[in-house]
Amino acid sequence: MAIGFGLYPGSACGDDAGHIVSGRPDDRSQILRALDALEADARSPLLVRAYTKFSDERGPDATDILTPPDALDLAVGGRTLDLVAQYQSRAADVDGYALFVRQLVRRYGAITATLQITEEPNARGNAVLDGDYPEILRAIVAGVAAATDQARASGFGHIQVGVNTTPLFGPSRTFYDELVALGGGRVAEDLAYVGLDMFPDVFRPVPGGDIRAAVRGLLAYHRHEVLAPAGLGLLPIRITEHGWPTGDGRSPARQAEVLRDVIEAVASAHEELNVAAYELFSLRDADSHGRGLYHHFGIMTDTYRPKPAFEVFQRLIADHS
Repeated sequence: MAIGFGLYPGSACGDDAGHIVSGRPDDRSQILRALDALEADARSPLLVRAYTKFSDERGPDATDILTPPDALDLAVGGRTLDLVAQYQSRAADVDGYALFVRQLVRRYGAITATLQITEEPNARGNAVLDGDYPEILRAIVAGVAAATDQARASGFGHIQVGVNTTPLFGPSRTFYDELVALGGGRVAEDLAYVGLDMFPDVFRPVPGGDIRAAVRGLLAYHRHEVLAPAGLGLLPIRITEHGWPTGDGRSPARQAEVLRDVIEAVASAHEELNVAAYELFSLRDADSHGRGLYHHFGIMTDTYRPKPAFEVFQRLIADHS
């Protein structure tokens, strides 16, 4: 059965130390060429994942897309945006964030299919992720309401509003329970999907090495043990970020294998677990000469030379889109 496909076509990448790693500038013409190639046999256009943020320094009027900077020029030929509205206010300016979200909808609503309120709001201790900032749950509640109300007022009823996390284990399992308790029925009613950023076999090995089983198990856990108890068990799950970097001890061939196994596992769980979409992180390396893990997530090098995973992703899009 079909699922939606998308990807982050930029290169800048946040690392685990709270920094953004990057290299040579993105090349719009090369990106467009790559997107066209990936879509060659697809049954629907790709979703373009793009990021912007609200911060105390930028304020609510700074609605420019930060990465990829040419996102608007990539949303052509039927492609639409998966726009991520990050909340990074040390002053806990929730009202300012809500205004920022409203202005994003006004500016980009016509070409935005999905609007994600915050990025990894459960993740603490890393300044590039929104869980590091105060009053994050209040910001989500306010942002979801602002996005929904503005979309209706502007005639953009096509926009799906959602929120994402990384996998939620241990004490963090109750994240959505806490969100719904704070936001009440309104937040549960307004959410159109929940996103999941997952990177199996990247930061720790998959037990037994069976990535397909691990992905299916994670999706079932997220559906039944995380979302259902919070009253969100019927919402579609979207894989909002997934990738596997090359580099030291990580071969391009293995990247292609992991990508195949994860996407086929997601596709096989589509109907049973209501998994609606898969988005890849990312199209090209931040810096193919960099020594760190976060420099090499691309399925292309930083000169846009395809790795084996590029052709695999192209084939999987054709098979499952």
